[in-house]
Amino acid sequence: MEFRHLRYFLVLAEELHFGRAAQRLAISQPPLSTNIQQLEASVGAKLFTRNSKAVQLTEAGRAFVPQARALLEQAQQAARHARDVAQGLAGSLQVGFVGTMLYRGLPGLLKRFQEQHPRLRLTLRELSSSDQLIELAHERLDLGFVHTTRVPPGLSQILVASQPFVACLPAGHALARKRALPLSALRGEPFACISRGVSADYHERIVSLCTDAGFTPEIRYELRHWLSVVSLVSQGLGVALVPQALRQSALPDTVFVPLDTATIPYDTYCLWKTARDHLALSAFLEAVRAGAARAG
Repeated sequence: MEFRHLRYFLVLAEELHFGRAAQRLAISQPPLSTNIQQLEASVGAKLFTRNSKAVQLTEAGRAFVPQARALLEQAQQAARHARDVAQGLAGSLQVGFVGTMLYRGLPGLLKRFQEQHPRLRLTLRELSSSDQLIELAHERLDLGFVHTTRVPPGLSQILVASQPFVACLPAGHALARKRALPLSALRGEPFACISRGVSADYHERIVSLCTDAGFTPEIRYELRHWLSVVSLVSQGLGVALVPQALRQSALPDTVFVPLDTATIPYDTYCLWKTARDHLALSAFLEAVRAGAARAG
């Protein structure tokens, strides 16, 4: 049984006339008759009764009509899907991200991309920067949004966003009403900080900023997520230096105060394996570049 047989069968089932069916199919009657006979032999049942006056579907033929339509539709869908995948319009992408990207335009980027590519399936995984580097190396992620300057060989990158650090304080803190403050004002305060194991770059950067300001931070809490850092501060247990975007977290009893001197920015990069040849990935990277240009 071939898909050609099914197509010929369905046209004849609609027309119930060999001449009209052959005309619709742009073939002559003998090939149509031959193909119907081949189909009946394959099915093992008569699908039509025919005489000099009329062509009628048999009971088996009537039962076969919906099945033949379903088979053809499945074949057409499979062909469309294969074409879409080949053109980068369908398939799936595994995307890693750090939590702060939820406040740096990632939701809007995903929404716009899905509207433009509805048949591309995105699977998102929130992971630390170090975990994403491991997953990218093993090709368990197609791309990742990370905070690290330690990019291994074989990965390409796009700078997605750059933002300053700000002081995160409990709302009742003595410095909470300041318009800006020197980092040295936090000397002696208990600090909450991203764990070194999660993001060595930014743990070390925060320590370095404090050292440059003339003191060593008293880090009492090392946490896996920036939102955990802010949450701990909101409960009055310490202070922190956090990316400015976390102002949008809207956690209660928390105040974000700019520093009065510029600091090395908190950069976000999109990383992917340079050698990967993936049309869906290319389409997503175009959207990332467009989003970065808008943000810039």
